[in-house]
Amino acid sequence: MARSFKQLRDKMSPESQKRAEAKAQQMLAQMPLSELQRARALSQEHKAETLLMKQASISKMERRTDI
Repeated sequence: MARSFKQLRDKMSPESQKRAEAKAQQMLAQMPLSELQRARALSQEHKAETLLMKQASISKMERRTDI
């Protein structure tokens, strides 16, 4: 029977859990916005609604290289 990730994580030492969390946060920080958007299944419309902006503004922001 397959185990859930939570079951596997619970068996890790606290130090290993902290290292894994730090690595995950580092990977998220380095992920391009477009990949992060796909991974989180967020549309430009959803982000615009959340940020109280227009979708076109989100599109322009995402095309910038210095965000």
